[in-house]
Amino acid sequence: MAELESTVINTNVKQKDPSTALVIAVTTRAIFNLEEEHKLFLEKGKEEYTRHQQANQDKPLPPGTAFAFIQAVQYVNKKILENNPAERDLFDILVVSNNNPESSVRIINSAKHYGLEISKFCFVSDEDSTQYLKSHSVKLFLSGDRTDVCNALQRGVSAALVFQQEVQAPRTPLHMVFDGDVVFFSDETDQIFQEQGLEGAVQYERAMETVPIGKGPLKASAMHLGKMRKKFGQEKSPIRTYLVTARSGRDMGIRAIKTLREWGLPTDEAFFMDGAPKGPILAQIQPHIFFDNRLHNIQGAQNVGVPFAWVPSCC
Repeated sequence: MAELESTVINTNVKQKDPSTALVIAVTTRAIFNLEEEHKLFLEKGKEEYTRHQQANQDKPLPPGTAFAFIQAVQYVNKKILENNPAERDLFDILVVSNNNPESSVRIINSAKHYGLEISKFCFVSDEDSTQYLKSHSVKLFLSGDRTDVCNALQRGVSAALVFQQEVQAPRTPLHMVFDGDVVFFSDETDQIFQEQGLEGAVQYERAMETVPIGKGPLKASAMHLGKMRKKFGQEKSPIRTYLVTARSGRDMGIRAIKTLREWGLPTDEAFFMDGAPKGPILAQIQPHIFFDNRLHNIQGAQNVGVPFAWVPSCC
């Protein structure tokens, strides 16, 4: 199995300790806009795609949806190291790709062109590149392919599907927005809502108010993010996290707040939308990435130019 993966270590970037770092893996289609190249691959095959990439290996690829997020992550690392040069609790970014080595030079050159601090490039000659995520201690995986995301989630790795879109680079510090149920939290209340409606979900939340909600697929990476966030005072932190949930603050917000408190997860702001559209709030926050499990919320983010990642509740 090992020979299926070729890893290129970027010696120009400080290598992080995977046992302490928040390792984020992104696919090439998440970090760069490869839609034209992907279309070429689908229509004319791998050989033509490889020839195209080789012919254009010195032409930088345009930024993709997760590009500004990676830049903001680098900003956080810079601020953490300014605060403590010996700090090991950092972000570590690696690129995962199904490109073969012959067509990968353009990917590496593009990262160098933009000054992206990618520690490793993992080129996997296998349809399921997610089998290597745990061996690299990946805690969050962003991909433009739904099958990749589902495979990662089934392997116990936090993952989300990134849709290609043109986005404006938001300001620093790093702004991350999470939905509540099925993202931060488990789907227990969402299941009650589907089966018994809003009133049933409200009654369930009231009965369970003192019991923390179960963990969702992105809890582990959010907790690591919170650990890094605590290294700074609120005013000086290079990380800002937000909860934007469809829950109502009056009927279903108390348990959510108590759960975050129980977890010790700092959240800068929480918005309980009570089913209202999330787009206007997202437009104000201008996050580098927004995680949600509902496609209509994803559409709302897209309408206001916010980079988003879909966490599928079923695969």
